Amino acid sequence: MKLSEIKKTLETVETVNFQLPNGNFVPEHFHVTEVGLITKSFIDCGGTVRKETVVNFQLWDANDFDHRLKPNKLLNIIELSEKVLGIEDFEIEVEYQDTTIGKYDLGFNGKDFMLLNKQTACLAQDQCGIPSEKPKLKLTQLNADSSNSCTPGGGCC
Repeated sequence: MKLSEIKKTLETVETVNFQLPNGNFVPEHFHVTEVGLITKSFIDCGGTVRKETVVNFQLWDANDFDHRLKPNKLLNIIELSEKVLGIEDFEIEVEYQDTTIGKYDLGFNGKDFMLLNKQTACLAQDQCGIPSEKPKLKLTQLNADSSNSCTPGGGCC
């Protein structure tokens, strides 16, 4: 989800809820402790220099059980961050600590914001020797192609 999308969504919802990939919800007394801009410069395994930029939201639940973040308040925090930090319309990454700090993509199911598991991937698969598709072989070809195949009466057993 891009920053522009969450802003439009916040204008239409009555509550701000975040659901974890396991179906549980971030406690409703959470805080958004940071809205930031993260830029990662790196080189992939194929030697290509890359740059990735995301808007980062950090969620934190404290012991103030009466706290409830309203959509308009989060919208104000986002707009202030855009103005002060010069944040543009990038994808959103959400940090939330469950058993460890997790980083999630953000989605919306029509009612709640969804924290979506992020996945690692090789960005240079053509350089790593990873085939795009698993080669398909017929079982009959395996014996015909093998010089060490054992046949009845062949003396290998």
